[in-house]
Amino acid sequence: MAKGSGARREPTFEDEEEDERPRRRKRRRSLLGALVYWSLMLVIWGAVGATCLVLYYAAQLPPIDQLAVPKRPPNIAILADDGSLLANRGDTGGAAIHLSELPDYLPKAFIAIEDRRFYQHWGVDPLGILRALFRDAIGRGSMEGGSTLTQQLAKNLFLTQERTLSRKIQEAILAVWLEHKYSKDQILELYLNRVYFGSGAFGVEAAAQKYFGHSARTVTLPEAAMLAGLMKAPTRYAPNHNLSAAIDRATDVITAMAQEGYITEAQASLALARPAQPVSGKGSGSVNYVADYVMDQLDDTIGAIDQDIVVSTTISAKLQSAAEHALTEELDAKGGHYGVSQGALVALDPDGALRALVGGRSYAESQFDRAVAAKRQPGSTFKPFVYLTALERGLTPDTVRNDAPINIRGWRPEDYERQYLGPVTLTRALALSLNTVAVRVGLEVGPGAVIKTAHRLGITSDLQANASIALGTSEVTPLELVTAYVPFANGGVGVEPYVITKIRTARGKLLFKHEEEDYPRVIEPEYVAMMNSMLRETLVSGTARRAELPGWDAAGKTGTSQDFRDAWFVGYTSRLVAGVWLGNDDNAPTKKASGGSLPVEIWSKFMRVAHEDLSPQPLPGGTWSAPQTQSIPIASDIFNFLTGQDHANPAHERAGPPIALGQAPMHVAPRTARREDNGLVPPASIPNGQAADQNKPFFGLF
Repeated sequence: MAKGSGARREPTFEDEEEDERPRRRKRRRSLLGALVYWSLMLVIWGAVGATCLVLYYAAQLPPIDQLAVPKRPPNIAILADDGSLLANRGDTGGAAIHLSELPDYLPKAFIAIEDRRFYQHWGVDPLGILRALFRDAIGRGSMEGGSTLTQQLAKNLFLTQERTLSRKIQEAILAVWLEHKYSKDQILELYLNRVYFGSGAFGVEAAAQKYFGHSARTVTLPEAAMLAGLMKAPTRYAPNHNLSAAIDRATDVITAMAQEGYITEAQASLALARPAQPVSGKGSGSVNYVADYVMDQLDDTIGAIDQDIVVSTTISAKLQSAAEHALTEELDAKGGHYGVSQGALVALDPDGALRALVGGRSYAESQFDRAVAAKRQPGSTFKPFVYLTALERGLTPDTVRNDAPINIRGWRPEDYERQYLGPVTLTRALALSLNTVAVRVGLEVGPGAVIKTAHRLGITSDLQANASIALGTSEVTPLELVTAYVPFANGGVGVEPYVITKIRTARGKLLFKHEEEDYPRVIEPEYVAMMNSMLRETLVSGTARRAELPGWDAAGKTGTSQDFRDAWFVGYTSRLVAGVWLGNDDNAPTKKASGGSLPVEIWSKFMRVAHEDLSPQPLPGGTWSAPQTQSIPIASDIFNFLTGQDHANPAHERAGPPIALGQAPMHVAPRTARREDNGLVPPASIPNGQAADQNKPFFGLF
């Protein structure tokens, strides 16, 4: 159509686009408005929900106007049986200290690593939380956490250590209250005097004394950094427990202090070059194992402690010192030779009173109590429960059983030297720790019956009902094993070990007194006599012949586990029962440390001190004698071979080539080999009905 003709123009694509633009703008405004509206609603309802949640958990707290900062942790003075001080727990000698008394860099070390915005926030630091989350996301979360110092103080003062949403909300509420009630410096002072620094130390003064041997008033910059570093994990970073980790953490603290301008670069470089070193030996004695054990018992005895108390115990300071010296001196002298790094010793009176407890070679190096908490295979020290079960079912110490190869669904327990004596009495089998006889007797009476006997006498750990139970393949602790031997020493009465005799307040008010227990009989007198006669022979002519306790009637049993991983001896008189365990924490094999070697020597050294002022007394039941016609003598040359004793030179050690599996004769001529309390147990117990590895013979436990 000609231009300007007046005819109507057809709409073009450009025209349609132009008309669509307003509609699009309108839709966008509508969507934006809806987004703003719903975002606002979400924020409002979220705020309402958060407020309701805070109000709900706030209602679970005591009224704010009734809140008050509690007293510092009470002190627990732990006394020996003679009234002498063994140890302090709780507030370990660290009095409250004012902020003005501390070097300026000490509180700043805590602020730098724990709460950089301490003087800016109002108890809760949203920026700090976001920063902590960001650092966690990029893998640098070790420098600081999201909780402020005020929140940490609130948690320590008022709340439990559980990690729940409710606890975090209550922590935040209490932190705001603290900020309202106290000044920043007051909060910081409270914090430094209340928080836990590990190893039983509450407050910075106690921690400085504990780790560095002097007051917090005189700590150096590297020491201040190490103390501040403890807050993340007091046990993990304790310098007396893990010095390398403590130094690494202190490096983080010094770096943070330099970043915040609290110290100069020159000060930081000097502090990093000369890291703090903890004092050696302060509070490191074995008595601290006793103190830890006492603290564990207090909760069940009197519950929560809200004031200073004095705890009297059954521990003999003399025997505790003797036990520590016997263990540490022998390990220092011979531990390297035997490849043994750790040990434990427990001693009980016949009534169950704990007289000495050493949970490790050095408390300063490791606070883990192996006497109470370490479960290890007891080896042949478990055999008395097998033989007692047999006696109670009609056998006698003179009953004869065959020491010969045995095959139980493919499992072949053997004596260590693969030598067999043929028919032997149960007394001789126990004294020489013959494995095949123990297994035969165990199967004869039934593994379940053996377990019932062990539990009746004092074993509390779960035991596996299988054939290998006779050789001590189920794990137990030294304390429970020694407890289970007590009935042999006291005439057959079962006991529960105890350590606390009295608890009083600092002002003398009696809170608890141990009452004599009417314990039940767990072994009839005739079987006590039989067992003591059999176990006495272990020290006279068996695997514990090295034991030395002149003038005393003593008995006991040795034990050694698979690959020489554990070495035991539990022995007793009518006055005291003591057990020694040696091994390595990582369960690594020792260098052929057997129960009849170092454990017997440690036991003897300790028991000689324990009995030096006592009049010798016989074991309960006297000596059980069997008709001579039933006894089966063993040739003296075979006896010498089995016990490893050379009458001309008892200390002479001999060695000879091993005999291949299946080639050992029933009776062998004496060789130049020494039989000691050695042996092997399977890595795992052999379940009933399950065949053992045919290619991995089992040599048993002695």
